[in-house]
Amino acid sequence: MARIIPVFTQGLCRVSDYGRAGILRAMSYIDYERINTAPLQTDPFDYLVVPDCIPPAPLTKINADYPLIDQPGNLSTEELTYGDEFASFLAEAQGPMLAKAIGEKFDLELETNPTTVTIRKFCERSDGNIHTDHRSKVITVLFYFNQDWTETTGQLRLLRSSSNIEDFAAEVPPIGGTLLAFRRTDHSFHGHHPFVGERRMMQVNYLRSDKLSLLRQKVDRFGTRSAKKVLRAFGSS
Repeated sequence: MARIIPVFTQGLCRVSDYGRAGILRAMSYIDYERINTAPLQTDPFDYLVVPDCIPPAPLTKINADYPLIDQPGNLSTEELTYGDEFASFLAEAQGPMLAKAIGEKFDLELETNPTTVTIRKFCERSDGNIHTDHRSKVITVLFYFNQDWTETTGQLRLLRSSSNIEDFAAEVPPIGGTLLAFRRTDHSFHGHHPFVGERRMMQVNYLRSDKLSLLRQKVDRFGTRSAKKVLRAFGSS
């Protein structure tokens, strides 16, 4: 099983080959043209939804090599093993092509921002509570990998307040191939109704450049995961 590979191997284009457009579609898992043409929404905060951002054929390959996960929670790449196709996709998702495409939509330069990546396969009942992302984050990008989604729960809602899950501007089913990106603000509230079961998702976060922000995010994330472990140990659901 593979881990992260450099973006210039395994059939992906070299950094020097990107050119001004930053796109070589034949070598990509991601459809950048769909990102370029998707409208940026501004109510209740800046966000972007791109269905079929990963086309069906690459999505099938990625899912075949999806990380081996047997527990709920967002897991770091260092904790996981996965196949070559997923490793190649992961390298592209952390590379300059996606950073450029997303940055242009939000009028930001993200190519030099540090990133973190977490991966999920299973949801538990305590997931989905209304929140804003950590203040160290600038842009959050979510990729979904579920082959279909017939559940009414587990669909992420972009909310107008911190207290009402029903007051939402958009609801995004976690259907495979969908990309959702949003700007982190003090009012970028989001959440979903509780769902228990398989819900495949990868989160790429573009962070503020200072090292203190990254350290605070790691400390806070460790605290959240530890609290959830305690709740599971006591049978909370």
